[in-house]
Amino acid sequence: MIDNIINILNNLLWGNLLMFVLVAVGLFFTVRTGFAQFRYFRHGFKVLSLSRSSDEGLSSAEVFFTSMAARVGTGNMAGVAVAIVAGGPGAIFWMWVIALFGMATAMIESTLAQIYKIKDDKGDFRGGPAYYMERGLGQRWMGLLFSVFLIISFGWAFIALQANTISAALHSAFQWDTVLVGLALVVGTAVVIMGGFRRVAKTATIIVPVMAGLYLLIALVVIVTNFSQVPAAIMLIVESAFGLREAVAGGVAYTLAQAMQSGIARGLFSNEAGMGSAANIAASAAPTPNHPASQGFVQMIGVFFDTIIICTASAAIIILTDAHELAGSMNGVALLQHALQSEMGDWSAMFLTFAIFLFCFTTIVANYSYAETNVMFLTNKGLKFILPFKISVLAMVMFGSVAELKLIWNLADVSMGFMVLINILSLILLSGVAVKVIQDYIEQLKEGKMPTFSSSKFPELKKVKGNVWKGRKL
Repeated sequence: MIDNIINILNNLLWGNLLMFVLVAVGLFFTVRTGFAQFRYFRHGFKVLSLSRSSDEGLSSAEVFFTSMAARVGTGNMAGVAVAIVAGGPGAIFWMWVIALFGMATAMIESTLAQIYKIKDDKGDFRGGPAYYMERGLGQRWMGLLFSVFLIISFGWAFIALQANTISAALHSAFQWDTVLVGLALVVGTAVVIMGGFRRVAKTATIIVPVMAGLYLLIALVVIVTNFSQVPAAIMLIVESAFGLREAVAGGVAYTLAQAMQSGIARGLFSNEAGMGSAANIAASAAPTPNHPASQGFVQMIGVFFDTIIICTASAAIIILTDAHELAGSMNGVALLQHALQSEMGDWSAMFLTFAIFLFCFTTIVANYSYAETNVMFLTNKGLKFILPFKISVLAMVMFGSVAELKLIWNLADVSMGFMVLINILSLILLSGVAVKVIQDYIEQLKEGKMPTFSSSKFPELKKVKGNVWKGRKL
């Protein structure tokens, strides 16, 4: 009975509703910001390069890598394979499209997270959708609902699922006992999250570049080895995207609808634009330049890296090695593993297991940081609740390592779906403020200035209680 209800809700939310809502919102914000993600694409990298540590909060780089730790996971590997199986190579084209529009959504939600952030009792910045719902819209009930849904999905369920993926991969590759793997994961996770918010960020800053760099290096080797096939692969992706070409062996042709639905759904799930998850860590930055829109530009680059770079790397491995022709008999990580082994040899299976471990472990600690901020919101900055929550997270890591999690996966999807709907509504209602702040930043850039922020220029912010931007040295 419960399974049936959850499946119905999942089909309703992720089958049609959320896909169309997120696409429409991405287009809306692209137009409202004047196509800022394209016009100021290079500037996003410049802001990231200016990032430096601050006593006030995390640097933009630390925040960027923490959000990337959560975004980059098995979805960038298995998820790409699933998209190709369901929608053909053309699904990759639609993943690119939704990422380009999703960059504008990420910019809006991260700018709002910065505008309405607070400072906790430890001196760390906190913020995200729950905070801008309460402080921007005056609707604490929306923030409470969002926080509950995020904690269920990102704080517990997805953490258990990531632990399950690590445990299953290590058991499959090396026959390691799942209980021992679970215990080791609990210890590793505890070392990071017990060190506090900043240790989570520093861990992500160290691991994420290594993890992504190694994976991209392997993909580059595959591309160089098969360079002569690259033009044909690009044509296959583009033609299949519009249902103009039979995509796999046996003459199977994918329709435009199949390619779009599969590519958009997996792209949104991977880059998280509009979900409100990455905005939780975006608020933690003390950005350079010292302006809320700075972090908006940085976070839009995160969407680009996640989908345009890393997901494309997985697609290249699958398509250039002709593994997509086995879509009828393989799926997920198995398809990617076959592609790597056919090109690089049996050792690549061990590499893929190592990559899965790093991807999933960093996702665990980053998802924890998202949930911690929402626990603080629910309890009115109640630091005494953080330790019990950390213990519950460690329990979910252990549980996930040894349990079957189909029901939890479906429940997490439903919880995340409601979380997205609440966030999207708040983004639309607050988009006027976000766009004004972004325009203020852009106008200062055009005047050749280093952008700074004065909340007194925005009447909407004058009544915000405890405005951390008010009276700051800029």
